[in-house]
Amino acid sequence: MRTVKVFDTTLRDGEQTPGISFPLSYKIQIAKQLDKLGVDIIEAGFPAATQGEFDAVKEIASLGLDSKVCGLARLVKHDIDRAIQADVDMVHIFISTSKIQIEHTVKKSREEIVEMAVEGVEYIKSHGVECMFSAMDATRTEVEYLKTIYKAVEEAGVDIVNVPDTVGVATPFTMYELIRELREHLKVPIDVHCHNDFGLAVANTYAAVKAGADEVQVTVNGIGERAGNASLAEVVMLITAVEGLKTNIKTEYLVETARLVERLSGIKLPPNTPIVGENAFSHESGIHAHGVLSEAATFEPGLITPEMVGHRRRIVIGKHAGRHQIKKMLEDAGYAVSEDILTKIVEKVKELGDKGKKVTDLDVITLAEVLMGEVRKEERAIILDEATVLTGNRITPTAVINAEVDGKKRVTSAIGVGPVDAALKAVAELVGKSIRITEFRMDAITGGSDALAEVYVTVEDEDGRSFTARGAGADIVMASIDAVINAVNYLMKMRKNR
Repeated sequence: MRTVKVFDTTLRDGEQTPGISFPLSYKIQIAKQLDKLGVDIIEAGFPAATQGEFDAVKEIASLGLDSKVCGLARLVKHDIDRAIQADVDMVHIFISTSKIQIEHTVKKSREEIVEMAVEGVEYIKSHGVECMFSAMDATRTEVEYLKTIYKAVEEAGVDIVNVPDTVGVATPFTMYELIRELREHLKVPIDVHCHNDFGLAVANTYAAVKAGADEVQVTVNGIGERAGNASLAEVVMLITAVEGLKTNIKTEYLVETARLVERLSGIKLPPNTPIVGENAFSHESGIHAHGVLSEAATFEPGLITPEMVGHRRRIVIGKHAGRHQIKKMLEDAGYAVSEDILTKIVEKVKELGDKGKKVTDLDVITLAEVLMGEVRKEERAIILDEATVLTGNRITPTAVINAEVDGKKRVTSAIGVGPVDAALKAVAELVGKSIRITEFRMDAITGGSDALAEVYVTVEDEDGRSFTARGAGADIVMASIDAVINAVNYLMKMRKNR
């Protein structure tokens, strides 16, 4: 089976995202995660840019990863030397080849550019290091000139050539034709690097692979300059699950990797992000949920499962929910309701939804308890005794929680970036770090400085089971604590019932 290699540039092009600058400790975490994921080549940075960048690339190169480590360099001897001194496995050199970039940036003749490229490749290879050559802005470069410069570096001994869609103007059709033509002209492996200015980075990368590209350049979560790069998860699952080709990526770590980069970059993934987003395998519509509960492939692609990418399936309660999913959720929480009561619950859920209310799992259970006449407060696993939160301009926000957990007194404490964050971490500590708060939202119910706040949370356990709940009050910290404890109580009850 044909294998497509994966070249990840999260630490180089991904870090060029406006507002992102990874410290060394973050870069090492990301590099180790990419190695765990099975990435073939990690572009660790641009060693000549700063001393810190050089140190980071050299440190990553010394980690003994299975992935090869690459450093970027302009076609300048100093840049190339710095990359080689950083002990990388591969040096990635580039120079502009499009008419507009040659005229306004390089300001050399086309013949001189070819000579520079050949000399750069020969210099790198004389040091016993692998070399990748990029014709920058390739998709706006005349095809005949591209063939000329790529053939020249191929004859000079380059290991792989990269075809970058530097400003994201290619379409899948033009990319396919370009790679097909280059593939017929060259023997050396071809790599592609696509930007997302028109939302086509993944599609263009896929088209390039269809046309014969041997390697794809991607970033985790598609981060990168301007609108970003091709997303690693989307490209990998498209060419493996849809196209049936092979990569060395261990796909079960895709969500784990996405969440790490999301946290370290500070760029939150939209819930509807394909493959790794919170809603990628979530269903609210009654028709969809009913089908998925019977056979997942009815309303999911079928070519991939949540488990394949390290995700989990969620059945969400909302105004579009149907009887089957509400009944299933109640059964998981230990409630056997009659058909008449189920009808009333479904009607109330839809009524709340029509009013614009976010319906939580706890709301459904509360409705069931009221209609069944059996409120089960005594079944709570966690009973809060006291919560103390300290904060101030010279105090690290700290929370201390006193509570009864399964009949035993417990005291936990935690620090956070703010009082709410500290309080929620302290609550999570009550039941172990396996509990994760995946969603937190707060709305003001009334106006003024004494406004009532309504907090919505989603809590998930280590098995991927989740539960949504709410809390309300003038004290946003206590409302947040109440919401999380409500969610955790029922999540633990669901775990016991299972």
